[in-house]
Amino acid sequence: MLVYLIRRLFILLITLWGITVISFGMLHLAPGGPLSPLTEFNPKMTPEFREKLVKMYGLDKPIHIQYWNWLKGIVKLDFGRSFSLDQRPVWDKIKERLPITLLINTLALILILLISIPLGVLSAIKAGTKTDQVLTFFTFFGYAMPSFWLALLLMMVFGVKLQILPISGLHSVVGYEQMSGWEKFIDWVKHLLCPLFVATFGGIAGFSRYLRNSLVEVLHADYIVYARAKGLPERVVIFKHALRNALLPMITLLGLSLPGLIGGSVIFETIFGIPGLGQLMWQAVMSRDYPVIMANLILVSFLTLLGNFLADLGYALADPRIRLGEKK
Repeated sequence: MLVYLIRRLFILLITLWGITVISFGMLHLAPGGPLSPLTEFNPKMTPEFREKLVKMYGLDKPIHIQYWNWLKGIVKLDFGRSFSLDQRPVWDKIKERLPITLLINTLALILILLISIPLGVLSAIKAGTKTDQVLTFFTFFGYAMPSFWLALLLMMVFGVKLQILPISGLHSVVGYEQMSGWEKFIDWVKHLLCPLFVATFGGIAGFSRYLRNSLVEVLHADYIVYARAKGLPERVVIFKHALRNALLPMITLLGLSLPGLIGGSVIFETIFGIPGLGQLMWQAVMSRDYPVIMANLILVSFLTLLGNFLADLGYALADPRIRLGEKK
């Protein structure tokens, strides 16, 4: 087991290093430069001052030297300073916004699991019936629904037409400081309802459909037929024997959902004006803030690889054949 984990961890680090090389190279091969928003659109910018900015940020050095200097900083969790006007450390910007994104995506993942598992079980039990057909329609509808379109639809209906939910920010701008603790909580909930719905809708459709297909396959297995032949109650057969094995493939889906949730937050955080990591990434791309872009790419890449690593670990713990196969 230890050898298996060491090999997987080594692959994770090598893959992460390769991602940094490709991402850093592609950013610097893009047309224009990181200082273009500061220099090209400023009529008072002189060539001499532009040269000083280039030297200050180390952009006059060869790309491999820039990468090496950046990589040395990454080891110490120093992502450099932002190219924006505030010139703040990138890590400080990330630390400010990361808790908000993690909160929303953690709540979204919990809601996805709490809703999709019962829906998937119900759809598998009722396979071929009208109930299954309705849930299947919901699944394909969730897959086909673009997140940005759903966000705009919710804003138009609940924010503009009905005016019962706010359409931007995390809390009210006027009168928030004078609210009691309970009133602040209610205000937060109202602001998070639409973003959470956007974040969970597609995930519920995907998870429930994946579990439904896995459970239908398990219910036709020989040991399930044998359990029913023994006279075990159907509830015990489904929830104790079938569901436990049907959830094993969900380990991979859960691992891969980590970066998907962070990446998806770019859409709803930008549309709903939530000051999270996704909005920071969008602003960095629009302003060509290379240090912030690279920091976000590293974070999402690390979460992707960490999700795969945790999925491999979960499979190794759940299936001894993987561990035995590594020993051979």
